[in-house]
Amino acid sequence: MTNTPSVANEYPGAAASSEEGGSEDSFRIDLERFWIQALNLKYWLLGIIALGLLAGLAITLLSPKLYRATSRIEISMVQQNITSAEPIEIQSRSGDFQYYTTQYELLESKFLAQRVIEAGNLTRDEEFLNAFDLRDAGTISAKRLESVLRNNVTIDPVPTSSLVDIRFSSQNADVSARIANLWAQEFLQANYEKRFGANIEAREFLEDQIEELRERLALSERELIDYANANEIIILNSDAAGEGSDSAGQSLVGSELAALNAALAEATTQRIQAESALRAGARNEAGAAAAAGLRSRLAEAQAQLADLQSRFGPGYPEIQAKKAEIASLRQALTGESSIDNQDLQAAFRKASLQEQQLRAKFQQTKNSFLGQQGTGIQYGILKREVDTNRQLYDALLQRYKELEAAGAGKNNMNLIDAAAPPGAPYAPSLIRNLLIGLIAALLVAAALVYLRETMDQTIRDPSDVSRKLGLSPLGLIPRVESDDIVEELERRSSEISEAYAAARTNMAFLTPNGAPRAIMLTSTRPNEGKSISSVALARSFVQLGKKVLLIDADLRHSGLSDFIGVNAEAGKGLSGMLAGNGPLAGVVFPVEPHGFDLLPTGHKPPNPVELLAGPNLKHVIDTALEEYDQVIVDGAPVLGLADALEVSKAVEGVVYVVESNGVNIRAIENALTRLKTANARIFGAVVTKLDQRNSAYGYGYGYGYGYGYGDRDSELVERGA
Repeated sequence: MTNTPSVANEYPGAAASSEEGGSEDSFRIDLERFWIQALNLKYWLLGIIALGLLAGLAITLLSPKLYRATSRIEISMVQQNITSAEPIEIQSRSGDFQYYTTQYELLESKFLAQRVIEAGNLTRDEEFLNAFDLRDAGTISAKRLESVLRNNVTIDPVPTSSLVDIRFSSQNADVSARIANLWAQEFLQANYEKRFGANIEAREFLEDQIEELRERLALSERELIDYANANEIIILNSDAAGEGSDSAGQSLVGSELAALNAALAEATTQRIQAESALRAGARNEAGAAAAAGLRSRLAEAQAQLADLQSRFGPGYPEIQAKKAEIASLRQALTGESSIDNQDLQAAFRKASLQEQQLRAKFQQTKNSFLGQQGTGIQYGILKREVDTNRQLYDALLQRYKELEAAGAGKNNMNLIDAAAPPGAPYAPSLIRNLLIGLIAALLVAAALVYLRETMDQTIRDPSDVSRKLGLSPLGLIPRVESDDIVEELERRSSEISEAYAAARTNMAFLTPNGAPRAIMLTSTRPNEGKSISSVALARSFVQLGKKVLLIDADLRHSGLSDFIGVNAEAGKGLSGMLAGNGPLAGVVFPVEPHGFDLLPTGHKPPNPVELLAGPNLKHVIDTALEEYDQVIVDGAPVLGLADALEVSKAVEGVVYVVESNGVNIRAIENALTRLKTANARIFGAVVTKLDQRNSAYGYGYGYGYGYGYGDRDSELVERGA
């Protein structure tokens, strides 16, 4: 026969250890309780894990195939220009980290997603829309496309390097590669524009301005030429032309007027000289000299005539004058006998004729020149506009060439590897989905265990009796699956008999004189095994050779007589004695199979508390102690009734029966508080109905647990025992 250790050996200083060592072992005990709870729920937990794995498998089979393409770019720090005159800047690691973090955030920004949408014209890209089941292209908003792109792009910096992988996944391999490359290209282009945007914008602005000035210059030149042609303005030397009306002086009419003015001045001088000579007369001794002079002049006149004919037409006045002069000179030379006076007259006539012709031509040219004065002003205005446009055009063209020569700079970011269409999908992954399903199932299982344990406030660990309730556990009674509980009690080798024998042994250490002679068994509520424990303890004391009386003090819902199998008369019992009817010997019935005597309840009174509160109960128990060695009182439950409180005043103490896995600890505490308020002495607790859920705590008998009731016990439960 296997007995549980005594209270003194098994629970030495239980209350003290619960107060002093509870804080140190609470964490270990809590983990142990969770583990035990998990063992109790093992079938539920296995089912949850199986469902998680099935969910992972189903997701793998139902999910569409995804293809992921990767493009790789290099992000380098911007290098500063360093010369001998400039201090060298030392880059800090925090600055590098901030720079790279900024670039990573930009790679995932809405700004870049918008650039990709515009560059790839994704709102009308049927292949892209079909890859994401976006078939209604006309109703797709930009925000939705941004969300789709950003949800499927992944930025993965390569550790310990300046390389960054841009990954894009979709249901189409070609779309994934195209978007990944487009994402990289737009990021590089955006960075280039950010660094050199000023130069680029300046060049674009200059290109527009140069084109506009080119058209304006061509238009102004065309207007100038049309005006000059319409007014017959011929410019001989445009480079030497001045501004305003001065430009008209360089025209053909102005040049001709200047030449005629010079020729007229010379002809006037010659005419004045000839006239002076004619008036002064000629000397005969000078005839020979005059003839020689005539021949010299003839030669000179012929030379001048040849020169004029090479420059002007035959109708030019000076040519006619020269011809006349030559004819005159020849005539003079032909008649050698002509007097000098004729020569002088001829010279005078020639000079006069030449002056008249030049003056007439000069006057004609002067009139033409005066007629062009008004048109020259407008011509000067048009010419000034042409010159201004040309100067602006040349200046802008020079600035544009300078910017082009300086260049826009080199991008500090480069495309290293372009994305290629993947050959196989990367998702769904069976292993990954199974792992996710397993992890999710484990989390749900852990939550179930946690909630079950935290919400379960029943007695699981028998040590909770001392740790939480402050009571010494006197006995640990297993649940026995049997149709006849009385038969199990009668068999001394049964588990339940051994358990109650161990409880009886522990009760022997409650007082210096052994077990208390008069004790009451009570519980928090009905059906916790209180009546069965009373019968079992009575039998156990009988086995020690003691004379035992079992009193059924539950005057409201008693069924102890039916459970034991005693046919007691309704008029004989405890209620009658409490009312003062008859001696004890006349109402006690021997229970032959068990060896103890029973004092049944008798008839059920309308006021049980009033009967139990009087002095008669104490008198009955004292009287019984004169004849019996042990008196065990089966009292009523504590909660909701005052019967047990009144009975506790008539006995030495109370043994509290606690059903494991059944009654809430708070209800037990409330019941114990009521007993202590009534000054009842509580010796300890008997924990009943321990089963496999409690075996993990180390409390068991090795035969398999069970604590059930047969048909007769079921009737007893229904009656409130």
